[in-house]
Amino acid sequence: MIEKSKHIILSIVTILIVAMFFSCEGSLKEVQKSNLSAFVPVGEADSINLKYTDSGKILTTLVSPKMLDYSNIDNPFTEFPKGVLVSMYDKNGTITTTIKSDYAISYKKTDIIDLQGNVVIASNDGKKMETSQLYFDQKNEWFFTEKFFKFTDGEGGYLQGPGVDFSKDFKIFNMQNSTGEVNAAE
Repeated sequence: MIEKSKHIILSIVTILIVAMFFSCEGSLKEVQKSNLSAFVPVGEADSINLKYTDSGKILTTLVSPKMLDYSNIDNPFTEFPKGVLVSMYDKNGTITTTIKSDYAISYKKTDIIDLQGNVVIASNDGKKMETSQLYFDQKNEWFFTEKFFKFTDGEGGYLQGPGVDFSKDFKIFNMQNSTGEVNAAE
């Protein structure tokens, strides 16, 4: 009789353990599925051409083959997985600066834009910045990178090296360990 009771209790315990195992596995799968479904873009656009205007005048355009909008997550961002071409215009409608990269991501909470892959900023006065990755702080209108960069001034001068930060108009430069040749202002 005691042996039969042990067998019944052992069977019940085994059934409970197996049931708990399968219920945990089901819960784990549900959690994994919800995590995957939570990280999908809320919006997707192909062949975009965004125009930022003020008083009817175009100030900036952004062209990209693809845009993914992740504004539905805790740290929202917009991703441009196939790159961007940004053109900035003066008050006369002339392009003053272009920015190109193979990939870009814009973080909404921090207003930081991360440009990656063949990043080139070119101004209409011949200045050009080239690097593999560049961040832009939209609030402070400031660029920075720790990657190798090359800056040419359009007059034969250049600066290059690892790490630089600079103002969006190229007037203020802070370099870490750079070399180059520049013409001194008279």
